Amino acid sequence: MRDHPHEGAAAPDEPGTTDGADSGARPSSGSHAEIPEVWHGSATNRIQWLLAAIGAACLALGIELAVDSNWTAGLAPLVMSVVGCVAVGLLVLFGTLAYVHVAVRVDKDCLEVRCGHIGVPRRRIPLDDVVGAEFTPQVTPRHWGGWGYRWRPEQGTAVVVRRGEGVVLRLDDGRDFTITVDDAEGAVRAIRGRLRPRKGTPAGA
Repeated sequence: MRDHPHEGAAAPDEPGTTDGADSGARPSSGSHAEIPEVWHGSATNRIQWLLAAIGAACLALGIELAVDSNWTAGLAPLVMSVVGCVAVGLLVLFGTLAYVHVAVRVDKDCLEVRCGHIGVPRRRIPLDDVVGAEFTPQVTPRHWGGWGYRWRPEQGTAVVVRRGEGVVLRLDDGRDFTITVDDAEGAVRAIRGRLRPRKGTPAGA
């Protein structure tokens, strides 16, 4: 008589282990044991620093023109050049530095998104306004028309700081909100585990 267990069966001292493909199974989305009191996540795009450097160069050029120009070409062309360089530099700097990094926080009441290292722009979504959350494996700037805070009428709004995984929130007004964030599956579990069941709709659906 052989003592080893049947193939694929759990050992008596290890009730949660299985063989084969089942060993990679993730905990169910409703497992409260896997949900921290406050979930934190983030995403970063270092390529944005290159664009920020270009914006800083434009800003520096505008300052250089204003300080060191000999004014021989006339006042109007000089002012236009300075204002143009400074404006482009500031716009590029804000548009890149604000979306180099995104931080996501999920607690029992809301999901909060902070962009950039100073946390601006910022969006706070009460979980009472969320009807579902889904994991999406691939979000790209091409889908949304670029990096940053995006809006498309057929897709809703999004914060896109890099390519890759993200979370899609289904809001009770029929719109979607997409966020690129690392460990997006963990974010989905944290959100679904906190959603209150709605009449006729299972939580997290």
